[in-house]
Amino acid sequence: MLIPGKSHQTSVCADPLRTPLQERELLRDLARQAEQEVIGVQMASMDELTLLSNQHGFIALAQLGLNVCQQLGRPATLLFFNLDDFKRINYLFGRAEGDDALKTFADVLRIGFRENDVIGRLQGATFAALLTGTGTVDIKAIKVRLEEMLDERNATVHRGYDIRFGIGQIEYDSVLHGSIEVLLAEAQTVLRR
Repeated sequence: MLIPGKSHQTSVCADPLRTPLQERELLRDLARQAEQEVIGVQMASMDELTLLSNQHGFIALAQLGLNVCQQLGRPATLLFFNLDDFKRINYLFGRAEGDDALKTFADVLRIGFRENDVIGRLQGATFAALLTGTGTVDIKAIKVRLEEMLDERNATVHRGYDIRFGIGQIEYDSVLHGSIEVLLAEAQTVLRR
């Protein structure tokens, strides 16, 4: 019976009529349900094609990274990438080939950066990497390193085109960039130039 004004909580193990086997089965069901919810959250923040964070996931993780950098007084730098001639690749070679180019570039980014950097596909052929604890970087050196990795892949898979990209950077300034969204908006402005 429910008593008004009283808190009624249900406990998994509170029913004295349940056998230990029934309790274990109930706990397994709850564990499966929790696992499905975690998978759902991961899928909602992951780009299915590249298996990098999608824009939503990138913004959430990058904001956490910026918060930590700000608390510790550490720098951060946003790198942003755009695949060259991506529309042309899709037009001439088909969407499946364009998808393959995106996946290849995502793999190169995943390998090319540290585990604590936040990497994501923002939209279309635009990617970003937030380098936490790092100030301004030599983007020419980063571009050369990533191009070397792409050249290896371009040489082994004869596609009829090479994957190339543009790169830019913005150093995080907590006064100018109150959030990752402001930092990304500045990056979009730079990309349009």
